[in-house]
Amino acid sequence: MVSLLHPGVANRVEELHRAFDNAQPFRHVVIEPFLDPAFCEQLIAGFPSFDRKYALSEDGEVGGKAVISKLASLGPAYRSFDALMQDAQFLELTGRITGISKLLYDPEYIGGGTHENLHGQELDLHVDFNYHPISQLHRRLNLIVFLNPTWEDSWGGCLELVRDPFAVAGEPVETVAPLANRAVIFETTESSWHGFQRIQFPAGAQMSRRSIAVYFYTADRPETEAAPSHATIYYQRPMPSRLKPGYTLREEDVTEIETLLARRDGTIRFLYKREKQFSQALGNRDRAVKEALEDVTGSLSFRLGRALTAPARALRSILKRG
Repeated sequence: MVSLLHPGVANRVEELHRAFDNAQPFRHVVIEPFLDPAFCEQLIAGFPSFDRKYALSEDGEVGGKAVISKLASLGPAYRSFDALMQDAQFLELTGRITGISKLLYDPEYIGGGTHENLHGQELDLHVDFNYHPISQLHRRLNLIVFLNPTWEDSWGGCLELVRDPFAVAGEPVETVAPLANRAVIFETTESSWHGFQRIQFPAGAQMSRRSIAVYFYTADRPETEAAPSHATIYYQRPMPSRLKPGYTLREEDVTEIETLLARRDGTIRFLYKREKQFSQALGNRDRAVKEALEDVTGSLSFRLGRALTAPARALRSILKRG
């Protein structure tokens, strides 16, 4: 299956490993071209049309981002891509490039799959969930393969990699334009903040930002890198720096402020719902434990056992008092 990669990938392993290890603001590597050109064209041609049923946001509302995780259902090219992602040679090659061995493929593509973002979409800087929600494996790598034949930086939508969005200005930011057959592999850690700014296509353009996202896991992780389990954590973009005393607001400024406030309110609602779900889950667990204990203490065998051990318990009580 590694024949689906561009031959230069296997021939440049040591070079790519050095680039990955020395990259800023955190470990990553940009590989271009990543796939065999003819195979990449097949993926572009077979990319699914935008479907609203796959465009539900994390709070359940229909948005401008569609995600399809069942890659193998999208046709022959995507079945081949899925087979490549789980191929032992490919996983070993990726491990050599990143220095992370024993990588595991996620057949569920949780959070991954095809990603399509329409005009006006943006992705706040965030760090990803750090454990697979089902298997509890450690999330270690993100692979993003872009499928856009053309792209201009002025359209926004370029991938941003940032070490700490809460730090003062001057924090290094790496940007990667989402051009077709360009791939980014980066390490998933507590400081691998990434996202992209608002997409703004030319008026009348029938375009979208298209990519495939794949996440890889390991059974173990260095203890110094481990962290308590958490969901995806987002950083809300601040107000534009141009908004200072004396500045005259324009119509587009007001629109941007309203958008930022609405998105912040949406994030607060989402976090509130997630907190409620977590609390309900804990409550359900506690009730289940209580009911299980009641079943045990109310059983005939438990009552009989209490009766048979009553003399021994009475003697122990007397000895303690004495």
